[in-house]
Amino acid sequence: MAVIIALQGSKARIQLGFAPKEQFLPLRQLELLCPLPAGCDAPPSLGAFPWSITAEAIAVHRPTPRGWGTAWLLLLESSHAVGLEEFTDLLCGDRQPVQIAACWMELVGHQAMFRLRQGEVNARPLTDLRSIRRERHRQRLLEQRERRWLDLLQQRQPLQAEFLLPEQRERLEQLKQLASGSLQESQLDPGLHHSLTSLHLGTDKGIDRGLVRHLLVALQQWDPHHLVSLAGTTWGTGFSAELEREAERLVERSGQPLPGDAERLDLTHQRCVTIDDDDTCDIDDALALEEREAGGWRIWIHVADPGRLVPWDSPLDLEARRRGSSLYLAQGILPMFPQVLSTGPFSLRAGHRCAAWSTWVELDAQGAITAYGVERSWVQPTYRLSYADADDLIELAPPQEADLAVMEQILQSRRRWRLQQGALQMDLAEGRVRSRDGHACVEITEPGPARSLVAEAMILAGAVAAQLGVDHGLALPYRSQLPAELPPRAALEALPEGPVRFAAIKRCLSRGLMGTEPAHHFSLGLPAYVQATSPIRRYGDLVVQRQLAAWQRGEPTLSKDELAPLLEQFDAAVREGVAISREDGRHWQQVWFEAHRSGQWRADFLRWLRPQDRLGLVRVDELAMDVAAECPPKAEPGTALLLRVQLVDPLRDQLRLVASAG
Repeated sequence: MAVIIALQGSKARIQLGFAPKEQFLPLRQLELLCPLPAGCDAPPSLGAFPWSITAEAIAVHRPTPRGWGTAWLLLLESSHAVGLEEFTDLLCGDRQPVQIAACWMELVGHQAMFRLRQGEVNARPLTDLRSIRRERHRQRLLEQRERRWLDLLQQRQPLQAEFLLPEQRERLEQLKQLASGSLQESQLDPGLHHSLTSLHLGTDKGIDRGLVRHLLVALQQWDPHHLVSLAGTTWGTGFSAELEREAERLVERSGQPLPGDAERLDLTHQRCVTIDDDDTCDIDDALALEEREAGGWRIWIHVADPGRLVPWDSPLDLEARRRGSSLYLAQGILPMFPQVLSTGPFSLRAGHRCAAWSTWVELDAQGAITAYGVERSWVQPTYRLSYADADDLIELAPPQEADLAVMEQILQSRRRWRLQQGALQMDLAEGRVRSRDGHACVEITEPGPARSLVAEAMILAGAVAAQLGVDHGLALPYRSQLPAELPPRAALEALPEGPVRFAAIKRCLSRGLMGTEPAHHFSLGLPAYVQATSPIRRYGDLVVQRQLAAWQRGEPTLSKDELAPLLEQFDAAVREGVAISREDGRHWQQVWFEAHRSGQWRADFLRWLRPQDRLGLVRVDELAMDVAAECPPKAEPGTALLLRVQLVDPLRDQLRLVASAG
């Protein structure tokens, strides 16, 4: 007999004699014991001083495999149990305390040939031994696979899925689903969950999805710019092969005569231009100026006509309805229609005869509409201009190219008219992070005369379409905005002009609304308005064209009750697209700040977002961006600050900016 200490955590338990196996922890957590406290005598019943039984002495008396096998055969043949001391005598030829201790420790170890119960030893049947050995072999294989799997993750080296075991491929797929949010932590394979815990990829709150994304990126199993919200959407899956084939068929058909073509107004003789960004490929509007014989000018706004090729409720129409709009991301555009159509026959390309909807408008000297009309037409844009090219033509106004300069003056009067009706004018440079060859870069759009001209022309076309709808009782997807109570004029004039003052105004504005009834649009200063100039990119604009086409042909149009569920359908898709675009913009902004994390930028405090957290909105003119940052508690609108990055991790969707007194 001996005194045993069982260690469990920070507690120790002392046991006199030999205890059943289940009362103790595994052998590696047991210590044969040691000196008694000072002043205590050894119990005479031990038969030996326990401190004289050392680990070395036990190792000397440890049973040999041969002796162990012989004892098993003898006990198996006898079919009865023996006490521990008798078992020790059978195995060792003696029953000294150190021999008993050695046999006991072997029995409570990982051996499988004997059972020790209540101080008695039995030999296990051969069938039990085989079953135990099979199970232990299976367990060893599982442990080996777990070690190999854990080694793969710990090495953080690129993996090739085809060289992985099926179970490993399945776990890798689970990791991706966990990273994307399509799988909950509670649904993980237990072994996978254990390996993630072993790699410290979690906290008290559970597995950190951001850390899992970092791991997958290191394994080259995750795109570092993957958009979680895009997965599973109609934009994420792309166009089906059938829709692509249908698009190709329509491209071939676009040059053939179609119903209604003969009734279109031929304006191909007209000198019209398109004005867009350099990288725009789907051109959906063009402008022209016509001098009237009786004096005055007529502005023409031509808009692409996808409805000529895409019938109502056709597969491509239904797909466009599901998307609601084209999706503009940092890495490019996910179009509402297949690209062969949106950049091909739908687009108003210079030198090509194109189907269009043409709005003409005449204004008085104050900018009010005096006459208008909408026609289905043929146009042939004379040339394509970039905004920079158009700015030059407006500024220089060469005699042979004076149309844009004249049109810009006319549309300036229109803008002044809207401002008198209460419209708001807040032109600012706008910065956006774009991805160029996988690298984040800031592109700044500066306001200029050409952008102002195009924007005013598009608003004018929307006002005309809405007025036509009001005049003829048409149900259209009208856009509106409730009136806002702006700060007093004196309070606004006390703020610095530009971003600070605009921030105070924007804070008061309500969100835009869409419905089948015309209503006032506060910030545009219009009694009614619809978006009608981007049918290649916005499904609502295509709906406007379809309602106008039915009205022109004398056919029934959709009633308000019929149009309402359609609006809800594509408006929900638009909102989903806006959420994806915001996630994309936030991600690439984080990528940019990560690449410039040591930089500092001058900023102006705009307003508080959460004063209790010292979170405010600041304007960085160098980047033409408004960003949220931790600000000094006494910051006031217009306070000059210095912005820096405190924390950024795009894979964990983290960006913490700090603005301090400059």
